[in-house]
Amino acid sequence: MLSKEISLKSKIIYGVMVCLIVLLLWIGDEGRAPLIYMGSELQHTVGMIDSEKGLLIQDNMARAGVIARTPQYVMNRGSYTVHMEYIAEEKDTVVELWEQASKIAAWQVDPWQKDFSADFTLTKDAKQLQVRVNYGGSGDLTIQEMEIVPHTRFYTDTYFFIILFLLMNGLGYLYLQRGAGRITQEKLLDYGIILGVALLAASPMMQTYLYNGDDLCYHLARLEGLKDGILDGQIPVNIQPEGLRGNGYLNAMYPYLFLYVGAFLRICGVSLALSYKVIVFLANLGSAVCAYVAVKSMISSRRSVLLGVVLYTLMPYRFTNIFSRGDLGETLALVFWPLVIAGLYHVIMGDRKKWYFLVIGFSGALQSHILSAAFVAVFCVITALMYCGRILRERRYVEIGKAVGLSALLNAWYLAPFLYYYFGETIAKDVLRWSGYFEQSINPSNLTQTLSLYNKQYFSLGLALFGCVGIGVVYLLYERRGRMTKQEGFLMHLLVLGCVLTFMITGYFPNRVLMENGVFENIATILQFPWRFLGPASACFVFVGAIGISHSEIIKPYRNYLFTLLVGLNLLVIVSVPADNNHMPYDNAQAVASKGHESKMITNIGMFYPHEWRLDGASDDRLSTSVMVSDMNHVTIRDYQKKGTKAAVAYTATAQDCYIELPILSYHGYRAVDEKGDAVEIKRGGGARMRFMVQGDGIEHIIYVRYGPVAGFVIANLISLLTIAGCIWYFVRRRREQEVPVKEADAQSE
Repeated sequence: MLSKEISLKSKIIYGVMVCLIVLLLWIGDEGRAPLIYMGSELQHTVGMIDSEKGLLIQDNMARAGVIARTPQYVMNRGSYTVHMEYIAEEKDTVVELWEQASKIAAWQVDPWQKDFSADFTLTKDAKQLQVRVNYGGSGDLTIQEMEIVPHTRFYTDTYFFIILFLLMNGLGYLYLQRGAGRITQEKLLDYGIILGVALLAASPMMQTYLYNGDDLCYHLARLEGLKDGILDGQIPVNIQPEGLRGNGYLNAMYPYLFLYVGAFLRICGVSLALSYKVIVFLANLGSAVCAYVAVKSMISSRRSVLLGVVLYTLMPYRFTNIFSRGDLGETLALVFWPLVIAGLYHVIMGDRKKWYFLVIGFSGALQSHILSAAFVAVFCVITALMYCGRILRERRYVEIGKAVGLSALLNAWYLAPFLYYYFGETIAKDVLRWSGYFEQSINPSNLTQTLSLYNKQYFSLGLALFGCVGIGVVYLLYERRGRMTKQEGFLMHLLVLGCVLTFMITGYFPNRVLMENGVFENIATILQFPWRFLGPASACFVFVGAIGISHSEIIKPYRNYLFTLLVGLNLLVIVSVPADNNHMPYDNAQAVASKGHESKMITNIGMFYPHEWRLDGASDDRLSTSVMVSDMNHVTIRDYQKKGTKAAVAYTATAQDCYIELPILSYHGYRAVDEKGDAVEIKRGGGARMRFMVQGDGIEHIIYVRYGPVAGFVIANLISLLTIAGCIWYFVRRRREQEVPVKEADAQSE
């Protein structure tokens, strides 16, 4: 055993080093550090800054009202203290606590004191917590400093890193004890390269802050909403119960399977920023792994396989999605494009037993991004039509049927609610068609350059992928023309398809003229941006270049040089991702309320719930946080409680034909009963709220509201669960069947 070769002294030294690193991580914990603001650092529109960085308000400067506030925080449930140092002449100044545009606490400031402290407890995670100072309008007021001090902790990021560090050390120990002889040095090196490339791709995110991409605020809201849905008892989560100021937001319309990782981290108290970064890192790692598996299934050359890993994981369009666009859905979908391409190859002309590649690839794209799944489906249909003769001749439609059927069964749990709400609910869908499409075309001169995130409309293939195109042209069009093998014919198909998709991205494609055609306009406005084709085009070019560099006889003398050149060009993508001009994580060593806390609790980015997928009429100005009644003279609300998607309202009414409206969007799937357990009809009221007709008998009644379960969704969940169980059983049985001959052969040899 390898472990016996390690001396006791080495083990002790290693154990001490592990303990030391854990201690240093624990000492550096910021979770209990207070948020500290000088008066000048608070958000304000009136006042002067004094010599001690305090905010001075005089009665001739400002009227009564909110004159200073902290940023808005995503703050975990727990106990906290707000503390303010001040000088006040009058007693009409109030410190207020707000959450999602609702005041949840207020404390009056004593002018005879210089320090103010108040404790508050959050019974659930806050989405937009903010401390405001409401000036009374008379007398001078100076805010010298404000603090928010946690009695529990702001987040548990340090404990996450400690557990992760110990887990990695534990896995390393198990490898040395049991697995060292099972994994070859070659595979171990490959795995190390995969992990290294994934870490390199994640290195621009190793900051104490997040890049504020175009759609980042929406995906943060999805992640936080998914966590709330899990705590509400929904699995799968169809409604984000705390979204839209507690009115609820539809979650089923945007795939979210891989967001469960971040949601469970949030449940454990990990900050929203770190939870998001973990998902992005796993997307980088998944891209490297899928590229490795896919390319390796088509060629045995390690050079080609590793080149495919580097080219795909570090391709510019992935970084544009992560850092510039903030498009988490498309980033996750790109993980599975290599498996889609390899799966198509095997289904049509390769190892037909690997049809499951296509299932994993399509299912992964579907569980990441609906439009990407549509791209995959169209890509598969076009390829199948190109090779329909071979498919019929070799009866490969059997494997295609298996892939389609298994994909449908595995994803039934998500497709059922998605299709149900898309076609059966009056939700906002036309707002998705805001783009003119042709206006987003790319200047071809940008396609060869490395990444630049300073320009939000910057999209590129990069020089490395153009090098792959050149390899394909030399190998397929010049060297192998007229005498291609099956694999080379498939690579030619990928090269042509990639070039066509790239052409459709540019302004030379006549999309402005085609927009006059109703069919094209309908499709184009759904796609929104032509640059979405960069993803599948890049994937096609990676396969062409990685495999072509190994097979081409013309390129053979220059393989090592080309390999080094292509890898080096891709590394420029990482170098070109801009970093903060301030190389230090904190602007002020005494104020933790800078880059650290600010980004971890998402004050500099915020969360956003878009208009799509809302019920018609549920605009921001029509959202309510309290129960509304049709006649205040005849309807009295005694109590209203809401927790997650469950709510209860107690009322008394003395007249018929009156109604109450709950601050909950009336999506299909909700049901209501009265205190006797009898069903109560849910109608749709103003702002798409739930409306109930009251019983005007003067007696107190209670209406209980809850979401689900929906019978069709439950059936779909069972179908997917049984399918997964069947796949696991089949896999285990095959493994056992394969192990039996090996054991028998070993026994005979002995």
